[in-house]
Amino acid sequence: MVVDQSITEALNRIAENQEEMNSILTRIANHYDGVVPVMTRNANRAEAQGKAIDEEMENSFGQQVKNIFKPHTN
Repeated sequence: MVVDQSITEALNRIAENQEEMNSILTRIANHYDGVVPVMTRNANRAEAQGKAIDEEMENSFGQQVKNIFKPHTN
């Protein structure tokens, strides 16, 4: 079977492009795998600290804090 030279060149360019895209996707995945766990850990830590602060305020000031935002009635 005889393959036209332009078809061969096109297929080679497609193959090279595919290899380049695989390399780029690998770099993106590696970055994602490195960043997302840190972001998740920081988000969980911030959430836990926020809850601890809320609990501390509730235990320390409780009703006093709630009364600050309570509408006054005459």
